[in-house]
Amino acid sequence: METSQNIIVLNKEMDWLQKVIDQVICSYLLQEGHENHWMDIPLPEADEDTEDAVYYKKLEEWNLNLFERLCLALVLAPQIKPELLDIFFSKNAMYDRGFTEFGGVTNKNHSGFLPTGQTFSFLITAVNPELWIEMLPILTAVTILSKEQILILEASESNIPLLNQTLSINERWLHYFITGTLPKLEHSVSFPAQQISTNMNWSDLVLENHVMEQVMEINAWLNHGETLMTEWGLENKIKPGYRTLFYGPPGTGKTLTATLLGKSTNREVYRVDLSMIVSKYIGETEKNLSKIFDVAQHKDWILFFDEADALFGKRTNASSSNDRHANQQTGYLLQRIEDFPGVVILASNLKENMDEAFSRRFQSMIHFTMPSPEERLLLWENAFSGKCKLDPDIDLENIAEQYELAGGAIINVLRYCALKAIQKNETLVTYQDLIEGIRREFKKENRTLSITQMN
Repeated sequence: METSQNIIVLNKEMDWLQKVIDQVICSYLLQEGHENHWMDIPLPEADEDTEDAVYYKKLEEWNLNLFERLCLALVLAPQIKPELLDIFFSKNAMYDRGFTEFGGVTNKNHSGFLPTGQTFSFLITAVNPELWIEMLPILTAVTILSKEQILILEASESNIPLLNQTLSINERWLHYFITGTLPKLEHSVSFPAQQISTNMNWSDLVLENHVMEQVMEINAWLNHGETLMTEWGLENKIKPGYRTLFYGPPGTGKTLTATLLGKSTNREVYRVDLSMIVSKYIGETEKNLSKIFDVAQHKDWILFFDEADALFGKRTNASSSNDRHANQQTGYLLQRIEDFPGVVILASNLKENMDEAFSRRFQSMIHFTMPSPEERLLLWENAFSGKCKLDPDIDLENIAEQYELAGGAIINVLRYCALKAIQKNETLVTYQDLIEGIRREFKKENRTLSITQMN
């Protein structure tokens, strides 16, 4: 019932858009009725049958002005009622070609008219050129439509003027306006980050006491930061958000800690895909990173930058244009992180790899060390506490003492041993399989087991 209600509302919006387009063209070409103005056409409003439609609810929540609402209707048209844009295929009789001022493009997979920034510009400024100043920010500035990544303005080829770029709607929001359900953000070029989570709990995380205390400080900020900023008045004294660096060897719990912070405070955690962000082309890295921050700016998320050295590494002396660009890029990243009101976690293997400009602005820097023998014993016991168990004859204290492994490596050993056991239709892990699993982890780090260790 809700979906059909949403469709009714969207069709009403398309009827309004149709009238606007007809009136703008009529006024522009001085046809009969040109003295009327498109702004005088009544806007569709909610009634008893459509008051629960998500489209109207969002219009109210976002407080869109007339021009923003027109832009939203325009990008919905190819999806809801593409035929109403066919009028833009009209030819200019003087030149026997389409009207350049109408903008628009066609696509080999779509026979209809696809609006561009120029199409939107025409509707706003054809009769009132002075409204250019009202129109342009909707396409270029950080308005709610761009913050929420509802509008997509993209060029099909390089060196295309801004207003000739295709204007479309994000598929997530189209789905929402039709069904009332907003799909989760998918990992893609337009959103180079992926949500991460864990089924583990704090009891599964084995850290030194002083490290866990530092982690709990972040947890406290997540739980009480808003109160401190608003009710305690700290917003006048400190920047919003929390920035921290996790550093230490792989497998020591940096990613798990990030996901547990999200899980315990009911927040989504997004790991930023640096392979899709870092670019050799000037300005592209900043552009890619802004796709993350622009969306996350108004979400209560935790952003996790794994292997952050690739983005936040030390700056060099500006001896070349590439060095200067790299330093400018670092400055941009620093500013975006400082201005971000949420929690940002950077992870690195080595603290020394990070640029000091970032380090000075972290609220905390947490060193995830290799676990001690006592901590390794806990990790081994946690790992083999389920259906897959170690042979009772295995001296686990001795294993923990002899083999220096991080928690991630121990989980890899569990995976190997469980596969070996189930192939034998057993649940107990033999000493030989356990040692082989450890040997495989050592080999990854170019370490070998001594004869003494193996015996």
